[in-house]
Parts: sequence; structure tokens; C-alpha cells
Amino acid sequence: MADQLPITFQEFVKLPELGIDVSNISFNTLTLQSDKFICIREKTAQREQVCIVDLEDTTKTFRRPITADSAIMNPENKIIALKAGRNLQVFNLELKAKVKSCMMSDDVQYWRWITPFDIALVTDTSVFHWSIEGTSSPVKQFERNGSLNGTQIISYCTNAKMNWMALIGISAPQGRIVGSMQLYNKDRGASQNIEAHAAEFSEIWLEGASQPTQVFAFTARNATGSKLYVVEIDHVEGNPPFQKRSSDIFFPPEAVNDFPVAMQAGAKYEIVYMVTKFGFIHLFDLETGACVFTNRISGDTVFVTTKHDNGIIAVNRKGQVLSVGINEDNVIPYILQNSGNVELAFRMASRANLPGADQLYVQRFQQLMSQGQYGDAAKMAASSPRGMLRTENTINQLKNLQSPPGQLSPILQYFATILEKGELNRYESIELARPVLVSNRKALLEKWLKEDKLECSEELGDIVQPHDATLALSVYLRANAPAKVVVCFAQSGQFDKIVLYCKKVGYTPDWVPLLNQVARADGDKACEFALSLVKEEPPLVSADQVYGVFSSLSMVQQTTRFLLEALKANNESDAHLQTKLLEINLLNAPQVADAILGNNMFSHFDRPYIAQLAEKAGLYQRALELYDNLDDIKRVAVHTEVLNAEWLVGYFGNLSVDDSLAVMRQMLEHNMAQNLQVVVQVAIKYSELLGPQKIIDIFEDCRCNEGLYYYLGSVVNVSQDPAVVFKYIQAAVATGQTKEVERIVRDNNHYDAEKVKNYLKEASLPDQLPLIIVCDRHDFVHDLVLYLYSNGLSKYIEVYVQQVNPGRLPQVVGALLDVDCDEQILKSLISSTPPQFSVSDLVDEIEKRNRLKLLHRWLEAKASEGSQDAGVYNALAKIYIDSNYEPERFLSSNKLYDPRVIGAYSERRDPNLAFLAYSQGQCDDELLRLTSDNGMFKQQARYMIKRRDIGLWGKALSGDNQHPLNQSHRRQLIDQVVSYGIPEADDPEEVSVCVKAFMGANLPHELIELLERIILEDTPFSNNSNLQNLLILTAVKVEQTRVADYIDRLGNYDAPDIAEICINNGLHEEAFNVYKRFEVNTEAIGVLIDHVGSLDRAYEYAERCDQPEVWSRLGKAQLDGLRIKESIDSYIRADDPSNYAEVIDVATHAGKFDDLVRFLLMARKKVREPVVESELLFAYAKTERLSDLEDMLRGPNIAQIQKVGDRCYDENLFEAARLLFQSVSNWARLASTLVRLGDYQSAVDCGRKANSTQVWKDVNQACIAEKEFRLAQICGLHLIVHAEELESLIRLYESNGYIDELCSLIENGLGLERAHMGMFTELAILYCKYRPEQIMDHLKLYWSRINIPKVIRACESAHLWPELVFLYVHYDEFDNAAQTIIEHSVDAWEHASFKDIIVKVSNVELYYKALRFYLKEQPLLLNDLLNVMMARIDHTRVVSMFQKSDNIPLIKKYLVAAQSTNNKSVNEAYNELLIEEEDFVGLRNSIDNHDNFDGIGLAQRLEKHDLLEFRRIAAHLYNQAKRWRQSLALSKKDKLYKDAMTTARVSGSTEIAEDLLRYFVESGNPACFSACLFTCYDLVRSDVVMELAWRHGLTNEAMPYFINLVREYQNKVDTLTSEVSDLKAKVERNGGGNGAAPAANGPNQLMGPAGLGGRLLLGPGAPAPNAGGNLFGNAGQSAPGSMSGSQFGGF
Repeated sequence: MADQLPITFQEFVKLPELGIDVSNISFNTLTLQSDKFICIREKTAQREQVCIVDLEDTTKTFRRPITADSAIMNPENKIIALKAGRNLQVFNLELKAKVKSCMMSDDVQYWRWITPFDIALVTDTSVFHWSIEGTSSPVKQFERNGSLNGTQIISYCTNAKMNWMALIGISAPQGRIVGSMQLYNKDRGASQNIEAHAAEFSEIWLEGASQPTQVFAFTARNATGSKLYVVEIDHVEGNPPFQKRSSDIFFPPEAVNDFPVAMQAGAKYEIVYMVTKFGFIHLFDLETGACVFTNRISGDTVFVTTKHDNGIIAVNRKGQVLSVGINEDNVIPYILQNSGNVELAFRMASRANLPGADQLYVQRFQQLMSQGQYGDAAKMAASSPRGMLRTENTINQLKNLQSPPGQLSPILQYFATILEKGELNRYESIELARPVLVSNRKALLEKWLKEDKLECSEELGDIVQPHDATLALSVYLRANAPAKVVVCFAQSGQFDKIVLYCKKVGYTPDWVPLLNQVARADGDKACEFALSLVKEEPPLVSADQVYGVFSSLSMVQQTTRFLLEALKANNESDAHLQTKLLEINLLNAPQVADAILGNNMFSHFDRPYIAQLAEKAGLYQRALELYDNLDDIKRVAVHTEVLNAEWLVGYFGNLSVDDSLAVMRQMLEHNMAQNLQVVVQVAIKYSELLGPQKIIDIFEDCRCNEGLYYYLGSVVNVSQDPAVVFKYIQAAVATGQTKEVERIVRDNNHYDAEKVKNYLKEASLPDQLPLIIVCDRHDFVHDLVLYLYSNGLSKYIEVYVQQVNPGRLPQVVGALLDVDCDEQILKSLISSTPPQFSVSDLVDEIEKRNRLKLLHRWLEAKASEGSQDAGVYNALAKIYIDSNYEPERFLSSNKLYDPRVIGAYSERRDPNLAFLAYSQGQCDDELLRLTSDNGMFKQQARYMIKRRDIGLWGKALSGDNQHPLNQSHRRQLIDQVVSYGIPEADDPEEVSVCVKAFMGANLPHELIELLERIILEDTPFSNNSNLQNLLILTAVKVEQTRVADYIDRLGNYDAPDIAEICINNGLHEEAFNVYKRFEVNTEAIGVLIDHVGSLDRAYEYAERCDQPEVWSRLGKAQLDGLRIKESIDSYIRADDPSNYAEVIDVATHAGKFDDLVRFLLMARKKVREPVVESELLFAYAKTERLSDLEDMLRGPNIAQIQKVGDRCYDENLFEAARLLFQSVSNWARLASTLVRLGDYQSAVDCGRKANSTQVWKDVNQACIAEKEFRLAQICGLHLIVHAEELESLIRLYESNGYIDELCSLIENGLGLERAHMGMFTELAILYCKYRPEQIMDHLKLYWSRINIPKVIRACESAHLWPELVFLYVHYDEFDNAAQTIIEHSVDAWEHASFKDIIVKVSNVELYYKALRFYLKEQPLLLNDLLNVMMARIDHTRVVSMFQKSDNIPLIKKYLVAAQSTNNKSVNEAYNELLIEEEDFVGLRNSIDNHDNFDGIGLAQRLEKHDLLEFRRIAAHLYNQAKRWRQSLALSKKDKLYKDAMTTARVSGSTEIAEDLLRYFVESGNPACFSACLFTCYDLVRSDVVMELAWRHGLTNEAMPYFINLVREYQNKVDTLTSEVSDLKAKVERNGGGNGAAPAANGPNQLMGPAGLGGRLLLGPGAPAPNAGGNLFGNAGQSAPGSMSGSQFGGF
């Protein structure tokens, strides 16, 4: 019965299953603004949040922590509007951004989205509309009417234009729900108060209306009854008026208090859905107000609804989300069967295109046709639902009808009705197009195509093609006729679209002829077309094919363009095409070839061949690039006048070294003047590669000095070859380039200086500057001076030292002294030389020759001038020391000499002078060495103390690489320091540095000796704390026996630091004495505890001190030593609970809970910490002082009772745990505890209070163990609703063998609100395992709520095949379902269900497997199976399958049905079957209607058949194959002369027709001869007929033919004569005697010189006996006025 309901009913989701509490599902907390989202405000004790359910995918439910009074989701987007008090805000959840907000002046009672961009706001007094776009505030629409005061607003709606609004509220006076509605019209600004509970705006289409009619529907239930009202609003001119409708609403007896709560309209069906509070739904037709259906859809209160797919979606109190819609298949039959309202069914089927009224439409159509109401019949057929009457038969009926005068014909009314409401189908489009095109109204056709009013087909395109090719192309495109589309594209020149289109639709034309056609029409477009073809993957044509097309048409430019693009990949396989491309351009357009070669696009062409062509074309550069032979290269390279020099130079980089040298030599020998510059450039660029020497040899061999100079000039600056540089110097000298010689010897660093110097001496240059530069740079000064002095070139010596390099003066002076030059000359030279030379070097040079006094006066003059040069004063110091002229005064007062130089100079002359020089310059190393070597330790000690340099001390006391340590020297130094140095020191820094030096040198004993001298004796530093600390520390390290004495004698040291150091060095007693002396008691007892290790001494010391901190320190030590009781006593005496954590830890591990209680009681008084009180509770529990524990729990405490309870539970202290859990009301843990105590009933009670999964799990396990199945089931029902717990619970029951109890548990749980898929699934699996007889019923009831794949595996394991098939079908795995049925047909096969399944499989192989299965087991049902699979099977394969098994007769019905596909295999198999059955009529029909078979083969077989009719069919087949003579032979053989004549006529062959005539004559059959003349009148020639008749005496039989022939000719002549006369008159009128043609050439000239004569149109016949010519004139010469001739036929 449910299948016959006119509605579809669906449960989307149950909100409690999504974790939404039922208490949060109400009118005030849940909003439903559209069928996309449900918004629920959830309130719990912990927080408030908003839950948003996505109805399209309920798994995407999400929650947001939002506190608001109300929340509504946008109907389309993830935008939420929130209301908190009077504050309104709109947020975009996807963008996480606020959209808009406002603050209302009044409280908002009700609000809702009325569009995706507008919100309606209802306050106590007014109604506002608020747009979320822009920045506008809410806009007031109207004032609320007083009748709505005191009502609860439940609904607000507007029409589409938002000019009509309805506000609805309900109230409950006297216990009855009363609805009040305010209807407001914005245009009029007027309101109307109506008693109504629900309302809705909608629109309907009335018959004959041009626009929809706006209607308003509302319902009300009052004390007298309940009605639905439908009224029109905003009437449109031209539309028929709509009469107000009203209809009674039925409420069943059990719903006396029920009332409407919502209405929603479905525009498609023009149905309004009304939902009542008690869950009843009523469907009404808006146009008539008739009730369509009433039923109950929910047992709970429905409080909110909205539109959903032309239906309605609603939510009830239990959280069920339900939807109701129209069942299109059942609604019309339902109306007809239940209400009998034929007109309603008829109207509804028509406007909504619904099935169910087909027979009704057919009857009414036939009735109208029979009554002559053709116009109405046409309109009915056009508007029939699903186009059931829009058939070819209907069109033919309407076409044959005559229209009344002044009215449209029925067929045009038919087309007009369809075009007004929809589109034409294929047959309709063709039938309408013909008259439209004939009447030249092509624009109408274009309009309809643009509006998609026509169904395009290839036939429609063929009709349009002669009239408009572009329009036809549009039709072909829409009709998917690729062959015709490609032809149209080609004809219209749109070649670029052809490939794209073919690729898009998967069509493959013959591309090469198509390309040839395009190329002939437009070469450029053909090139683009060819490129598009080649670029396809795989290519549609090859590049060779394209080249063949273009080259055959001599399209050089297009060929080049195509090949450039097609060959850009540069593949080796395209080498021949690359060669062709270059060849055609070198021969026709060399500049193009040059560009191609220049771009290096190709590399696989025939290089020698192309090089020859390039050379012939004058492209020498390209020829050189391609030639590999040296002779060819040498021949071309000499043409430098036409070659780019820069390129040619670069070209040499591609040649080998030998080839490059050979080409360069050839170029110089061929034309040196022309080619020298290029050769030099090549030599310069490739000098390193070719070798300078080889290049030099070429220039020298060719006597090209200029080239050699230029070449070497460019490479000499980068060359490091001395020979090259020398060659360049020689070349420069030879060419007189003295300045270049000067530059190269100055700047170059790679020539052989000795060789160049000797060459320049021999060259005797007029300017000696190059020689001077060489000698100066390479230190040949002595040789230079000797050369210049001996050759009388002294002026160049002055030039050298005064202008070239004054710094060389010392060497020059030395050389001049060696040649015994006059002193006056030397002094003059020194005085005149600029002071850029080194005085020290000058002094050294002169000093070497013992002539230092030569400079005395010059040096003093320099000193008096204020010279700062150390060399001046060094020389003066040496002179004063040697002459003993007050050297101490000079050394002491002068600071400009070099102390190291003078010190070293004085060491052997006077060590004291050396000491003085070294000390003046702080030359520490030299002074240290001098004093040590000469025993000057006292001076050394005083210097070092004053120096205060720790590094110097280190060298003296420890030594280094320069000053190896000498123990004797060090001892003498230490003695001098202790004896004289330190006593004399009065600067603390000096003493400090000295002490640090002793420490750094690791001389502790000497340091102690030093410090005792400083501290223990009366010195300014005796009370220095740092020195006292140092003395004690040093003693600690090396003399620990002295430490105690120092501690007692000294009193200004740092006691804590010293004590710590003593401890670190094991001097514990000394450290204890330090602390004790300075009364640091805590540290003192720490020494006794930590280092001495005597807790007893520590206890005695604590007793003596009796300080809390000391007792605390002792308590910690005792605790570390596990003296727990003593430790706790110490802590109690110290009254110190600070270390409570460690005390608790140690005492707990040791189990000293009694002592711990004492400590914790003390600690609890001092600190209020949860840990202390928690541990005290645990200690009470461990010591079984439960009364104390209860007292503490009853009193105020901050203990962590839950954690203590958990610890007690873990320690099996269950009684204590019970008290603890009870005190905090932790029912979960209390239940577990009670389980351990064996109180199961109480445990279950606590489990209810706890409502915890783990608690229920523990209690359940305990109850199962004790076989308390009733209690276990109570627990289990709380567990199985959690999917994650279900599997473990099942394992527990199964492992114990409690199957019945398990099944009972899950069965009882199926009715729970939180029942989930896992429960239904696991119960199904249990049934599979243990109760297979119950599984099918379970699956049929709950298949939609089980995990089908999981149950499928269970059914497979249990071999439950029918159930397995059922699951596969409902899981849409039709392949597996079919496979299972085939493999287990005994249990699972049922014909009807198998047919339903097999058509839905995706693996086509299953079709053929199913056919083999049916052939084997159900052969009589094969045709039925094949019929349902007809559309998806391969007919060829099916036929082959049954042919192999010789079972074709079994599928005859299938073959008949499959012939509509015109499949060759089907046709041949069926024809074969008809031959076997000797059914020639069926065979003839099959052949005529289905032509896809081997006709010749069948004809050859049938022509040998015993039955005449089959041989006739053979002749018919020969006719179809145009094998006329074979058909004639067969007809003649069987004497079927009528068939033979028909064959001859159909052939259209004169020869065949005349041969048949001759056959009839020869066989003596004059009747057939005459009949053949009539049948083949148009084919036979008159002369042949005349000859045959004359020869064989058949004139009488031929006379009808001749009579007809003469009549035909006479008509033609008459027509021709009339036309010639008309033409003659026209010529005379146009000519009018003005230049008219001569009369001799009158009108007969139009017919030719012979008038109407000439050759016979039908040709000459065979001459008859005794006849002199043709019947109608001489064939060779026609008389004027004869009837025959080519002019006649031509005209």
C-alpha cells in the first residue's frame, strides 16, 4: 500500500543521533530557515554553544561556542545571524568575519530570513526588514495590529515582490488555540486582520493566461470548523480572473485539539502543503482548492517547517527531520482511484508533466478528433504530459485536416502551442521547417533555434542546407552530425575549427583529401589547418603527406611555414624534410634559407648538399657553416669582402688547429691586403689555442711584419711566454716604436730581463730610458751604472736617480764608490736627489765600504731640519758611539733612533749602553737576553717590577722559545726580587703583577716565600685581604700543614670562600673551624653532615646551638639517611613543614604512616596545601583510622579527595575508597568500588547516577562473571549505544558462550533512541552465525541501518546466499549480486529479481555469463532475459555465442527485436533462420527493412534454392547490389519476365534494356517485347526499336511506342517554335532597326547555320533494308526545318 501513496516520505536524520540533547529541540532553541541547515542552541551546565547541522551531509555537523538568545542560518550560505538582547549581528562562518550588526530600540520577538540577503524582524509594535548588504539599518515595513497583542508570533512570510506580507501569531484563550494574522499590502499601505493559523504566498498558471496568477492561501481552525482559503492578489490585466476557493479541512477524531502550524507551497505542482501540530499533513491543489491527500507523518509535535524540492521538510519534538514530496509516479493514479476527480488529475498531469493520465489523454484526444474540434485536439496533443501524444502519427493526422476558413490549421495550432510552452521534438522540427523554408521565413527558424525550440537532427540540417549553409551548420552542430559539420566548415572556409570540432566529438574524417581541398581554396588557412593536424597526438596526418599536398600545388611559402613549425622538434627522422625545406628556399628564396640556417633550427639535413646550394646562392657564410672538407672551406673563406668579419673570426673557433692555420695561410697568400685584418683578428682571438709560435711562423713566412706587430701587440699583454714578449720588443724596435718598447718593459712581467737588457745594450737606442727601466725593475742597477759611466752617459745616471727612481740612490752611490767616483760628485748627487730614498739603505751601502763619516755633515743637517727618519739618528748614534762623543746623553734624550738597532750595535761595545737603549725602547726580549747573558739580575729585577708586564714575567720565570728556562738564572732573579725588588716597591700594582707572575709560573713555594715576606712582616700590604686569601689558598694547595696556623694567625680573609675551598680540598676540620670561628652554624653543621659524615656530632652541635634552621638541616640529613623517625622529630623541633613533599615521599615508600601522621598534623597547622591534607587522608586509610578519616572528611579540608580515593582503590583499600568517593559523589568510581565489595545492586544504582561508559563496562563485566544477567543487561543497554564499546562487549559475551543473552541484549537495544548502525550490524552478524533463520527478516526491516559490507562478509562465511544477494542489491553492488545468483542458483535464483539486477551491472561480461547460465539452466526464459538486456549487450557477440552452441532458434524473438539496430550478425542470423524455416515473406521483409548483411553471399546461396520465391529474392538482392545482368539471368531462367523488365528499368542502362528487347525478339515473345517497350520507354533508343520491329515483323507490337514517341516530339517542336517566335519578337523590340543584325542572319542564327537541322538527338540507328535514310531525315545532312539536332536538345 505504501507504494501507492501519492507522496514520498523520507527521514533525513535524527538529531539525537548527532549528539543533540532532546531538551534543546524546541521552537525557541531550534531554527530551520531552509533545507540546507538546522541551527540549534545547546545549553549545558558547563557552556552554551550553537550546533549547525548540514542537511546535505550530516557528518559535517559543527559546533561553535556562541552565547546568544537566538541564531538563524542563511538559507543558502554559511552565514549566521545572532541575537543577544537587542543586539543583532551577522557573521560569515567561512570567512570568519562579521558581515553586519545593529542595535534595536525594542526587543525582537520573532525573526527569520525572508531572502538570502534580507531578515525580517518583528518587535512588539512593528515589523522591519534588514538587508545584510550595504550599511543601511533595519527599515520599518508596517505597524503591528492590536489583534496580535499577547500572541506568540510563529510565522512571517512575503510574496516574491515583497509587497504583500503576512504576520501570524497564536494565543490560547479559554483553552483553545486561536490564530491571528495581519495581512499587509505595501502598495496600498493597508492591513487586514484575519483569523488564521498558517499562510503562504504562491503563484499558479491558469489556462489561457499570459502571466502567472499571484495567490494567497491561508488556513484557520475555529470553533465551527477548519477551512483552507485561496484568493488572488495583484490581478494582472489580460489574465482570466481567479475565483476565490475554499475547502474544508478534515481533522480525525483523535486530533480534536489539532491545528495548522505551517504551510509551504510547491510551485512545480501548484500544491500547498499544510502541517498540523499533531503531525498530520494535508496536500491541496491551489487552483481548485481540492484536497489531494491527508495522512499522519509524525507521532510527535511538528513545530518548524520549510520548503524542500517542491515539497516540505519539518522537524518534530523528538528531533526527527522529515521531508514530504510528491510521488510523481503515483499521484495521478491516486487521485483517479481515490477521489475520482478526473479534471484535477487531468490538469495536474498536464501542468507538471506527470504520468498516470495517459489513457485519459488518449481518450479525450480521440473524442475531440471525432467531434471535429481539431484546434482543441491539437492543443491537447501539444500539451500532453511527457509528450505522449506528440508522435509522428499525431502529426500526420493533423496535417491531413483542413482548417476552417479564417482560422489557423490544426497542425499550426499544434506547433504554436508547443512553441509557446516548450520545444519541438525531432519529427515536429522537421515538419515545421519545411513550410517555413518554402515560404522564405528563415528568420523564424533562426529565432526558434536561438530559443532552443527545435530538436536538431541531420535530416533537419539537410532540409536547411540548400537555403542557408550557416544555419545548416548550426543545426548539424546541435544534431551531432560530424560528417556534415566538417563539410560545412570546409565549404565556409572555417578550417581552423575543423580539428577542434573533430577532436571534441571524436570524429575522424579522411584528412588528406580534406587538406587538399582546403589548400586549393586558401593556402594560408591550409597551412594553419595542416599544423593543427600535425600537432595532434597522435598526428592526424604526417608531415610527408602535408609536404606532398603543398608541393604538388607549388606553394613554397606555405610549405616553408608549415615545415618550420612541424619540424621544430629537430628529430633525426625528419632529416629528409629538413633537406627539402632548405632546398626549396635556397632555390626560390635564399634570404629565407639564410634565416633558417642562421637560427640553427635543424641539424639532421644533408649538409654537403645544402652547402653546395648555399655556395651557389652566394650564401658563403652558410656554406662555411656546413662544409666539413678543408678544400671547400679554403675556397670559400677567402671571400672576406662579402663575409661578416666578426662571424668569420668566430667561425675559426669551429676548425681544428691545423685547419685554422692552413686557412689563415691561404687567406694571406690569396690577397694579403684584403685579408690581413681578418687574419690578425683570428690570430689574436685564438692565439692560445693555435700557439703563438705557429702564428708567428706564418707571418714570418709570408714576410708580414706589420701583421706580426699587430698580432703580438694584442697578445703580449696577456701572454706569459718570454719569447713572445721578446719578439714583440724586437718588432717594436724594428718599426721604430720606442715608446711601445718603453711601455712594455715597464708594464710586462714575463720577458727575459737579461736577454732584453743585452738586446737593448746592443740596439744602442737614442733614448736609454727603456734600458734604464729594465735594469731598474730587475735590479741590474750596478750593471746599468757601470754601462752608463763607462760609455760617458753620466747624464742618464742623474736622470735615473732624479727622475726615474730616486729610491735607487743607495745602490747607485755604492756602484759609483766601487768605480772610485769623486766624493764631491757623490755628495752633489746625494744632495740633489729627491728624498724618496731610504737613508738606512744609503747608510748601509756606505757603511759596507767604511765611508760612513762621508755622511756626518749631511746627517746633522737632516737632523737639524727636523727629520723623523730613524735611519738618520741611527747613523748619528753609531757615529757618536764609535767616537765616544757623549753617547749616554744622546741615547737617553733622543727618542727617534731605533733602540733595537742601536742596542745590538752597542752590545759588544758597551752592555750598559745597550741596556740603556733597550730599556728606552722597552725591548723586553733583547733586554732579558742581555741582562741574563751579562749577569745583570738586579737591573733585570728592578726593570721587570717597574715594567709590570705579566708576559715579560712569564718569559723570565717560565721561559719560551726565544728564552729557554735557566734554573740558575731564575733563582738569582727570584732572590733579587725578594731581597731588593719587593721591599723597594711602593706601588700595589707592581706587587700584584709580581704575585700573579709567580702564580702563573706555578711557583707555589716561592710564592709562599714571597707572600710571607709581604704579609707576615711589617709591610704596607700586611692586612691586604686578597694577599691573605692568596697565602691560605696557596698553602691549601702545596703546604696543607700550614693552613691551620694561617687560619689562626690571620683574620682579614674571606671566611666562606676559604671554608669552601678547604672543603673542596679535603680540609674538613679546617673548614668546620672557619665556620665555627665566624659562627656560621648552618654551614658548620653542613660540614659535619656532608663531609665529616657524623650525624651524632651533628646532633650534639644542634643541641648546643638549638636553632630551628640547624634542626631543619639535621632533619634533612636524617631523612636522607632514612632515619625517618629521628628526621620527623627534628622537623617537629624545628617546627618546619617546608620539606613536606620529600618527607611524604620517603615515609610513604618506607611505610612509616604512623610517624607520617604526626608530621602531617604539624604541617597542616603551618601550611594549607592540598597535598598535605590528601596525604593525611591516605595515611589515615593506610593506618585504618577510618573514624579519623571520616572526621576529617566531615570537617573543612582542601584535600584532593578524588585522587586519594583513586589511590585507595588502587591499593585495595575499598572501604576507605567507598567513604572518599561518597564524600565527593563520584558515582562512577563508587560503582566500581562497590563491585569490588560485591554489592552489585548498589553498583548498578551508582552506575545510573554516574552514567559513565567505563563504569557501566566494569559493572557489566562483574555482573556477567557472577551470572547476574538481568543486571548485566541493564548495564549493557547503556554500553551498546556507544559504537566503540559494542565490539568488546560482544566478544565478552561470546567468549563466555552467552549467545542468547547477547542477542536479547542487542534486540532490546534496537528500540533505544541512540540505537546506531553498529547495533543493527552486529545483531545481523550474530544471526548469521547462530540464528540464520532470523537473518532475512532482520535485513528486510533494517537494511538501511546496517553496515552492509560487514554483513556481506558474514553472510559469505555462513553461506547464506539469498541474504547475500539481498545485501548486494541494496548496496548497489549489482555485479556481485548477479555473480552470486549464477554461482548459487539453487538457493538464490529468482527470474524476476535476476532481470532487475542484471540490467544494473557495470561489468558487461556478466551479461554473457548470465546468458550462458540461462542457456544451461533456464533456456525457455532466454528471450525474456535478452529483452531486458537489449540496450547494453553486443549483438554480434550474442549471435556468435548462440551460433557456436547451435541454439539460434531459441533466441528468435530476440533476433526480431534486435533487428531494429540493423546489426549485420543479427540480420544474417535471422535471415539464416528464416531460410531454414522457408519463410520467404519474412525473409523479403527482413531484406527490405534491414540492409546490413552480406547481400551477394545470400543471393548466391538463394539462387540455388529449390523454392521459386527464394530465387526471386536472390534476383532482388542482385538488383540491390546493381548486378543487373545476374539478376536478369536468374529472372530469365525462371521465366519471370515482369521481374526482368523491372530490373532493366531500375538499372537505368540503355544497353541492358535493349539486350532484354533482343532476348524477347530472339525467344519469340512479342507480348513481352511490347511490354518491355512500355516499361523501358525512357531507356531504349527509337532507332534500335525501329530496326528490331522492321527486321522481325513486330511493327504492330512496336506501334504504340512509336505513336507515343511522335507525340512527344511533336510537343517538343511546338514548344520550341513558340519560344523561338517569342524570342524573335523580343529581339525585334530591343533592336528596333537601330543597328539590327542583317536579315540574312535573322532569328535562325540562334539555331545555328543549319536552322533546326543537325545530328539526330537520339543518334543514328542501323539502316533498314531498302531504306535510304533515317525516318526523320538524313543523318549526314538535315533539311531546313527538320525536327532533330543537337541545337534542339541544347536549347
